[in-house]
Amino acid sequence: MPSDLIPSWIRPVSRTGEVSVIHISLAPDPDREQYAVSWLDAEELRRWQRYKVDRARREFALCRATLRYLLCQQLGCKNADLAIVAASDHGKPYAVLCGRTVSAKFNVSHSDPHGLITIAEGVRVGIDVEAGLRKRDFDGIAEMVFGPNERAEIRSACGVKKASLFFRYWTLKEALLKAAGTGLSADLTRMELPWSVRHGASTGVFQSPDDPMIRWQLQDLSTRQYTAAIATEIVHPASSHTSPPAC
Repeated sequence: MPSDLIPSWIRPVSRTGEVSVIHISLAPDPDREQYAVSWLDAEELRRWQRYKVDRARREFALCRATLRYLLCQQLGCKNADLAIVAASDHGKPYAVLCGRTVSAKFNVSHSDPHGLITIAEGVRVGIDVEAGLRKRDFDGIAEMVFGPNERAEIRSACGVKKASLFFRYWTLKEALLKAAGTGLSADLTRMELPWSVRHGASTGVFQSPDDPMIRWQLQDLSTRQYTAAIATEIVHPASSHTSPPAC
């Protein structure tokens, strides 16, 4: 299948070791969406058809086609041999090549008109993006999802600074949740971000309060156009990776 159109709507954001982040333009474009749909398998096509809102259909098609394209590039495989499977226990989707689960992990986030995809080799990863600084009940939401120090810092901020701080904390925590695959079942008030990250550092290490052996590398990916963050699992250097299966 030709792939000459997909590079026209994506651009690299960062690459650290074997963890890459790609930006997707989700601006309306019927030709792009039509081409993206051609990359979907039968189940994905049925899912695309179930979306009633044009924006949701477009975002799903462009994000899923791009994910497929990137995985094919990394695994050296054909799109027809690749399946993206939804976990039966509401866990994170995973990639299957020629019937075997591959070691590459991925995560997707979108906030019109921006999409972000991260792909990592052998480690869990999560990403989140929020476009704009929408008005919210920042202090009220903070009581439910942030720890004592985080809440105090948000309460002390005003105006645009409050909104910016809220969404920065929000995307960092959402990236952590998506990486761990725990969803909103986790007690977010016990997951305070590292002091250095809360006070301006672009990177930092988060240690799970429930298991000190689990650590995550956090990185702020925010730009003038959006607020975003990535969380990557830190594993022992001796850990080995599984090669992609041969068809």
